Amino acid sequence: PGRPRGGGGGPGAGPGVRLPSLGCRELTYRMAFVACHLRRRGVDTTADGDEEGAGEEPGEGVPRPLSDAATAEIARIRATPRLYDALSSSIAPAVTGHAEVKRGVLLLLAGGVHKTTAEGMNLRGDINVCVVGDPSTAKSQFLRYVHGFLPRSVYAGGRGASAAGLTATVCRDPDTGEMAVEAGALMLADNGVCCIDEFDKMEIKDQVAIHEAMEQQTISITKAGIQATLNARASILAAANPIYGRYDRSKTLRANIALSAPILSRFDLFFVVLDECDEGSDYRIASHILDVHRGGTGAGGAAPPPFNRGELQRYLRFVRTINPRMTEETRDVMVDLYKKLRQGDVLGRGRTAYRITVRQLESMVRLSEAMAKLHCDTEVRPAYVREAFRLLKKSIIHVETEDVDLEEDGTDLTAAAEEDGAPPTDGEGAAAEDDAADAMDVDDDRPAAPDAGEAPPDGTAPGAPPDTTPAPRPRKKKRKNPLQITFERYQATAQALVVRLQALEGTAAAAGGTSDDGDGATPTWRRAVDWYLERCAAEEGDDGAEGDRDRRRRVTNLIVRRLLEKDRVLVYVGSTEGVPEEERRIAVHPNYVV
Repeated sequence: PGRPRGGGGGPGAGPGVRLPSLGCRELTYRMAFVACHLRRRGVDTTADGDEEGAGEEPGEGVPRPLSDAATAEIARIRATPRLYDALSSSIAPAVTGHAEVKRGVLLLLAGGVHKTTAEGMNLRGDINVCVVGDPSTAKSQFLRYVHGFLPRSVYAGGRGASAAGLTATVCRDPDTGEMAVEAGALMLADNGVCCIDEFDKMEIKDQVAIHEAMEQQTISITKAGIQATLNARASILAAANPIYGRYDRSKTLRANIALSAPILSRFDLFFVVLDECDEGSDYRIASHILDVHRGGTGAGGAAPPPFNRGELQRYLRFVRTINPRMTEETRDVMVDLYKKLRQGDVLGRGRTAYRITVRQLESMVRLSEAMAKLHCDTEVRPAYVREAFRLLKKSIIHVETEDVDLEEDGTDLTAAAEEDGAPPTDGEGAAAEDDAADAMDVDDDRPAAPDAGEAPPDGTAPGAPPDTTPAPRPRKKKRKNPLQITFERYQATAQALVVRLQALEGTAAAAGGTSDDGDGATPTWRRAVDWYLERCAAEEGDDGAEGDRDRRRRVTNLIVRRLLEKDRVLVYVGSTEGVPEEERRIAVHPNYVV
């Protein structure tokens, strides 16, 4: 059906052919295959190792035509001691340090196992990794390395990428005049890796467009009379910069980068690389960079990696054909580790980088399968699951929170501070030091004794004994004694009190305005503190000494006062005039959300 580009001859006579009936543009090849992909019968993988060998038994996805030299090379690499560390150190050898990032990139190159459920639903096996950090921390170097390492990879910049450029677009064919679909970066990187630099610079509408491609690995198009679902089975390696130039550890990951929560949850691993000032680290980095500039690797330059580029490519091509299975023991270990991740996920100001959801459980599955592939293992063992759990824990950047200062006027809280493990900033010791300093100041400020024969400046007769009565000390203002407790303890106490007060309010509303203990919907300050102390005593199993209970009561009262006066989490109910502080009724602020 084709005709030559030039005049005369058959379909292959000219330098190019046109296939308008098949919707293809002008081609520069003498022969074209119009197909999604080609696979030779009897071989489970293509020449460049893009296929995963899905549907085969574990270990049977190995290409059968393996030469003796290739078999010996794979066996030699597999027998290497500490194989995992050796393979990861061979990733981006021009970049020193960042061992965790290299491990994540290695697992991304190995990939998980693509699965299909009984209902025909595809489960993603590709691993998505995002690197966030300060400038000059070699984020783009990892992307450049992966782009040059894999034969099927696409490099894109976040600022110059649009939704249509990343996914697909519908445009009019200039030859036929019909509407046609043009593939984007994710479609072109099918069964490969799409490297996106400056990921945070993408527009919000462009980020939303890749939601489906990152999880379902498909791209759906419904426009201009075309309805199509296209494959985008690609891993995504992204690099992003913090909003304020440098990463602020006192803020959450979402507050540091301009990415939405759905995008954050779709990445299997997050790596935050910081440019911290350390003498030893700075020396190693400077020495490595200068060695690379001197002569690359080898003599006179940086140390060569354990495996060269060709060996690593051939080994990864081999391991991608292995489909490891999960055992019952591994399943139990993975469930326990997932429960630990969920229990460590904290709400409020102490929240982690992102909420732990079922997507993190699936990420643990994919990472464990990639670990098994790297070791040429047909089973996912518990050791691989623990390494995946460790990498996920590295991805969860906990927010650094300062200790909470609780103030009480004119009260010595030294004992309470010792109980919390944090000494008060201003206690008896500080007051004693101030008194000593004041005494020294008084001595230094006394007028010097006059010389013999000289009249004193106060007009007394010469020779008379000087007045040694010290001047009256100025009266000091009453100082506040701040007590510091950890933010975790403050948050736990506040959370328990809020939940208790809201439960009482709900119970009273259901019972017609009176709770079971007679407090009603709003208990008094004293009753709320008594309930919390009884709860703590029941959890510890021992009431403790009398002094311990008094100190705990004092600290709990200070927390309640801060919740009322500073944080505005609690409010007074009813009149407070003439009512003692601990007899006032309190309730949760109506606008506060737990």
